[in-house]
Amino acid sequence: MNLHDEILKSALDDNEVESITSWINQKRNSILVNINRISFDELKLWSFVNGELEHKTGKFFKIQGLNVKTNYGEIHDWDQPIINQDEVGYLGFIMKKVDGILKFLVQAKVEPGNINNVQLSPTIQATKSNYSQVHEGRVPYYLEYFQNVKKKNILVDQLHSEQGSRFLMKRNRNIIIYVEENIKLFDDFKWISLGQLNKLLQLDNIVNMDARTVMSCIQYRDHYDYENLSSLKFDESKIFINSYLNKNSRNTIKDILFFLTNQKFVYNLSVYKKDLNEIKNWSIKKDEITHFTKNYFKIIAVDVKIQGREVNAWTQPMIQPAQNGLCVFICKYINSILHFATQAKVESGSFDTLELAPSIQTLICDNKIYTEENLPFISYVRERKGEIIHDSHQSEEGGRFYKEQNRNMIILADNISDKLPEKFIWMTLYQLNYFTKFSNILNIQARNLISVIPYNR
Repeated sequence: MNLHDEILKSALDDNEVESITSWINQKRNSILVNINRISFDELKLWSFVNGELEHKTGKFFKIQGLNVKTNYGEIHDWDQPIINQDEVGYLGFIMKKVDGILKFLVQAKVEPGNINNVQLSPTIQATKSNYSQVHEGRVPYYLEYFQNVKKKNILVDQLHSEQGSRFLMKRNRNIIIYVEENIKLFDDFKWISLGQLNKLLQLDNIVNMDARTVMSCIQYRDHYDYENLSSLKFDESKIFINSYLNKNSRNTIKDILFFLTNQKFVYNLSVYKKDLNEIKNWSIKKDEITHFTKNYFKIIAVDVKIQGREVNAWTQPMIQPAQNGLCVFICKYINSILHFATQAKVESGSFDTLELAPSIQTLICDNKIYTEENLPFISYVRERKGEIIHDSHQSEEGGRFYKEQNRNMIILADNISDKLPEKFIWMTLYQLNYFTKFSNILNIQARNLISVIPYNR
């Protein structure tokens, strides 16, 4: 089988998404979900030990305190709680040719933090504690396909970072595998083409964050067969396709690597473990850990009952946001090719000081005054400058974050100067996509924005 053509055919197959949304709505109406706030004392198998909130097994994850020091940004020294989950999980799709089209096996999955309960997840979405059955529940469906996969059947296999401001150096294995044999289709699973997934990403809170980060890793240029363009009807004039394919970029890969190295030389990041009851400007109450300003986020405890999960009932801590986030790529034509303003961003949980991030990545705090000086390009959102190409609300990871979502935007702003602020660099879509081949270069917010890009625009 020639995956080169099949990937593109799947990307172009975006019909019948209404049947998929109906299926999701049916699942939302039929799956029993009950999530309730509780006090920390009511947590089962969780407790405060040595200044950390942890599970009695020492597995899953723990909430710990952190002191952060950096010369990046406006604040150079602060304390915060953070999730420490020092195990690598699976985020993986199985793909198979179904009815003549390469399709991806998705799950209608309920997570305790999902805004609308059910969202489309990858085939497997499991921490090591989950798939090693620390919870004493069943093994995740289809795990054996990933554990026994042959190298020749792997399309994507990469370790990628999670949210750097909430996780301490957390990574997951982003993987896509191809199978030819028949696969039993369990309840809550469905075959969907890549084009259908992308079309659903134009809607709010349908495809979850874990699916989005895996989708962003597909290297379309590697599967672009110039000899078969006419048969595939893949229009090279489309602005995003052209940015994927054309090498007429302002900066080379070497230029971008030099930029990254220099940014890591200029900026530093030091983090130090600290007891939760000692972190500055945060207070521990019976049912939450909060910042004195009420901004950023809080740590809460929840009692969870979800029908059909590996375990149907449990308790856990979660992060609840105080504000929605804003993630924006500003783009413009340079040398007739669409380029994206990409920033080097330091976050408290970063592996290697910083990663490449969208043009804007921030929390919208009501009491903070945003200007072009402290948040470049914000006027393009606030004053609706430029052409809005994409605008949707997409959820954060629902297993750890309680009802958190970001506004995701792509704005075409041709009146913007070619000269960017010092922390920014112009990149084509091909270059952004290229760096998903490597760990700890493109952050999860940037990868998520790549995944929502409408191919046929």
